[in-house]
Amino acid sequence: MREIYLDNSATTKPLNEVVKAMMEYYEVKYGNPSSMHRMGVEAERGLKFARKEIAKFLKVEEKEIIFTSGGTESNNMAILGTVNHNTKKGNHIITTTIEHPSVLNVFKNLEKKGFEVSYLSVNHQGKINLEELQSLIRKDTILISIMMVNNEIGTIQPIKEIGKIIKEKNNECIFHVDGVQAFGKICCYPKNMNIDLFTMSGHKIHGPKGIGALYKRKDLQIDPIFLGGGQESTLRSGTENVPGIVGMGKAVEKLNQNFEEKIKFLRNLREKAKEKILREIENVSINGPTYLEETAPHILSISFENIKGEVLLHSLEQEGIYVSTGSACSSKEKGSHVLKNIGLSDKFIDGTLRISFSILNTEEEIDFLVEELKRYVKLLRKIIRR
Repeated sequence: MREIYLDNSATTKPLNEVVKAMMEYYEVKYGNPSSMHRMGVEAERGLKFARKEIAKFLKVEEKEIIFTSGGTESNNMAILGTVNHNTKKGNHIITTTIEHPSVLNVFKNLEKKGFEVSYLSVNHQGKINLEELQSLIRKDTILISIMMVNNEIGTIQPIKEIGKIIKEKNNECIFHVDGVQAFGKICCYPKNMNIDLFTMSGHKIHGPKGIGALYKRKDLQIDPIFLGGGQESTLRSGTENVPGIVGMGKAVEKLNQNFEEKIKFLRNLREKAKEKILREIENVSINGPTYLEETAPHILSISFENIKGEVLLHSLEQEGIYVSTGSACSSKEKGSHVLKNIGLSDKFIDGTLRISFSILNTEEEIDFLVEELKRYVKLLRKIIRR
């Protein structure tokens, strides 16, 4: 049976080149990068290679890249590191109602500890109101955290405009961006967007799991969230995951080759799937922005009226097609908080699928996906009417 993997927002298949590069650091160059002998120096070269590739991709300095265990740790480091360092400056922090759990749950925890949290609302397309943001920023606002691309519906927030508003209203306020779904999918240049902290993850870009990075503006001070041997500029103690870091670096190196063509390819796949589904299946709703430039090229959130998304997911799985009903990190939630906050009705929320593409997918796979979707939607609706 063929395998069609369309859950690339949850994770991606590592490229062969990535696996090969990692194996060298498991089998041959396995030294500790803090060691002074040749084996340690070889391992350290791997760190330098990856840091250079990521910095080049983001157009930042190499020393501004801090390696972590993944997107969740990077988000926690950015948020907790900022508030812990700036508690004397203020007690007010801002985020949105549709953030990833690794941001939203940190803010909820800080709220329990006495921080004043303002949650920005979103419209039916998942975009924040810039006037609301401007009105909420105060002198005691120490941190604002807003994701660049929503992981469930693909909405791109106007990060450059947001950064400009923040710095004009309160230049000392730190701007953190969860860029996990944006990195490698759209152009992200922190220095041109007034971004102070930017989160990345390796396994979303055909790299390995268990590795991520945080861009930290070089003159910005944050506190480490745990202490130890002082690796990664004292911000992330612990022996570095050298194979994982090298794998992420290799994934970024490959990503940087013909990047614009890769993005165009992803967008064409998404648009083909969207148009074909809308044309061939009745009573469906596309979630997220209408305009192409406002939505990520790799995420398609679509809701089928009066159908259980989970049933549809497992039906497709029988045909070797793998999609999701939403975020893998919040799959145990009772209904998506993102879909609820954009005002989607319950009859559509339960029937939502997230289809997410990668450069390894093909147009032929999209044709097969739509044919099977059409068949199973028709069958399930027929069963419901009985």
